[in-house]
Amino acid sequence: MGGGAGKGTSEKQIAPQASQIPAPLNREDDQRDPRNLGTAAADRFADWQYPVIEDGKPTKYNWVVQHKDNLRLGYKTDIGAFTYINAKYGVTIEDHVQIGSHCAVYSVSTIDNKTGPVVLKRNCRIGTHSTIMPGVTVGENAVVGGHSFVNRNVGEGAVVVGVPAKGRW
Repeated sequence: MGGGAGKGTSEKQIAPQASQIPAPLNREDDQRDPRNLGTAAADRFADWQYPVIEDGKPTKYNWVVQHKDNLRLGYKTDIGAFTYINAKYGVTIEDHVQIGSHCAVYSVSTIDNKTGPVVLKRNCRIGTHSTIMPGVTVGENAVVGGHSFVNRNVGEGAVVVGVPAKGRW
């Protein structure tokens, strides 16, 4: 998979161990596998509704989106307080994605002038204080550890952490 890492960088596909992959969601009844979550956690989203998003203003959950018309937000997403999303070139957050507090998701970078859509695939998890750079896709069921800097694609079911984010077993 290519990524926003630049020319000459090769991306190693990270093959997770079975114990690292969260159990899949049951799409028929929309309940998580009980091996992963207790009843209280599964019920946490029972009354979930799409948030009201105003461009550049905090939602009632205290996260902010710029260029809201370019944000595609999935069902039962969980975005932590003080997270910033710049969707100028498109950000897609699929169903059941969890993003910790104080994260940043950029589809444009003024530091190196990179641009590109960001895709957070179904059921991936982004740890607190992490940064996702332009052009990055985080695969389904992938986990990004807290305080990580993600500047290239993360494969399905992978677990990555660090600055820059790298695979961990």
